[in-house]
Amino acid sequence: MAKTFEVTLVRSKIGCTQTQRATIEAIGLRKIRGSVIMADNAANRGQITKIQHLVEVKVLR
Repeated sequence: MAKTFEVTLVRSKIGCTQTQRATIEAIGLRKIRGSVIMADNAANRGQITKIQHLVEVKVLR
């Protein structure tokens, strides 16, 4: 079974750059404390790295 991530938005996107906001929307996060499940692959890891100061990541099985 492939690894997955649970990504939760913990900080506001106010004051972020436009590309960081676009990344948050592309991931599917809408509100603070909103969570999404993402597959573990290079593209998703890059997105998480770009907004790592705004999110909390849990590794799931």
